[in-house]
Amino acid sequence: MQSPYLEIVEDIKRRIATGKLKPGDRLPPVRQVAKRWGVALATATKAMNTLQQQGIVQAKPRVGTIVATPGFAAAPSGELTREGIVRAAIEIADAEGLGALTMRGVAAKLGVAPMSPYKYVGSKEELILLMADTVYGSLVYPDRHPASWRAGLEEAARTMWALHKRHSWLGQVTSLNRPLALPNLAIHADRVLGALERLGLDPVMTLNVHVVFYAYLQGLAANLEREAQAEEASGMSEEEWMDVQEPRLVELAASGAYPAFARVLDTLDGGYDLDLDEIFEVGLRLHLDGLAAMIEDGRHGR
Repeated sequence: MQSPYLEIVEDIKRRIATGKLKPGDRLPPVRQVAKRWGVALATATKAMNTLQQQGIVQAKPRVGTIVATPGFAAAPSGELTREGIVRAAIEIADAEGLGALTMRGVAAKLGVAPMSPYKYVGSKEELILLMADTVYGSLVYPDRHPASWRAGLEEAARTMWALHKRHSWLGQVTSLNRPLALPNLAIHADRVLGALERLGLDPVMTLNVHVVFYAYLQGLAANLEREAQAEEASGMSEEEWMDVQEPRLVELAASGAYPAFARVLDTLDGGYDLDLDEIFEVGLRLHLDGLAAMIEDGRHGR
């Protein structure tokens, strides 16, 4: 009798061979694969990783696992290393979200025994910290600092936003109350603090502003991962979900109980498409304008 994970592998291969799945088509997330085939999550993970090792599918950040396009080649397997384990884990989290990450899944992706990664990384928690530090170190700043505090904060904010967009799970790793002592995260913090130093704030206010600045970025970035999770749980894209909600929203507006909401809807021309990049820029401008006004008015004490 064929192993359950191989049955999934062969079934997906048949779907590709018969044209039911085409290059670029998205495959279900691992959790949905497990549910559809009635197998354990680890079995579904092994099946998807086997397909990826064979070059049949590929992981695409913020999209998921797709049928490999022509010319795609699977990464060659080599000697197991700490760095390779971290890279494999980042690929899993980028494609499936942090919730899909397991040490067993990393081992399956690398084609090694389930316990092999533990020789290099002590636990999943340690692995996530290594992943975060690696990701935070993937974008570097110019040696020269921007000319003004505002330009410095803009540079740091856009760098951090780019990192979170590339790795949407990153917003789930850190906590404001329990900051992580990660060398590469400290680089970003130092860049922000260097810009804030020019404002002449006292040390406590400097740190308060830094925390508010990071909370804005982290709070917005958290929605990148939440949307991916919501799509997986509901099986609907953001657009499809809004199509379902629209009649109810219209009903609420017509009820007369929410006049401001109704007025805004009435004046919208062509509807409203929430764009997180646009929201990021609006939020950044509001934060920096507010900070500038506070400094100008001298309202920067505790």
